[in-house]
Amino acid sequence: MSDDGSVDPTADPVVVEVAEVVTAIVRGEVAVSGLRDFFDSSFQVLPQVIGEQGATIVGPAYALFRSISEESWDLDVGFAVDRELRPQGEVVADRLPAGRVARVVHVGGFDGLGDAWDRLGSWIEEQGANAGPARWEVYHTRPAPDMDPSLLRTELNWLLSPS
Repeated sequence: MSDDGSVDPTADPVVVEVAEVVTAIVRGEVAVSGLRDFFDSSFQVLPQVIGEQGATIVGPAYALFRSISEESWDLDVGFAVDRELRPQGEVVADRLPAGRVARVVHVGGFDGLGDAWDRLGSWIEEQGANAGPARWEVYHTRPAPDMDPSLLRTELNWLLSPS
């Protein structure tokens, strides 16, 4: 992503240093068939709780993946916020980790994200680096039911293990 926020869809992955980010999340282990409902309900409750606690959302929505299988995903969905929240209902405080991250921007529909993650994983190996356990997507385009999926921009971030 460039300084002006635009995305170059032909960009190669890069390694960037990221700082720890305070977040508000909903955590779940969700059957694959229930992912859409989980995302939708989480992204409805999060802004409400964040606002009720007087905090401010300071970044786009994201999902951090703890583990993925063919049957279910263990994940956090949330927003970067300006301060740590008190637990309220299913919303809890968390943090995105600091460190060296391999990053690429996927341009297009969510159905292409699996291939984009595979491409990023292969690129990490080609660089002689080791992928760590934490990886997350940042959704720079808010999806809408009637939008053209080719307009979606999703940033993939994979924390690298120290050498």
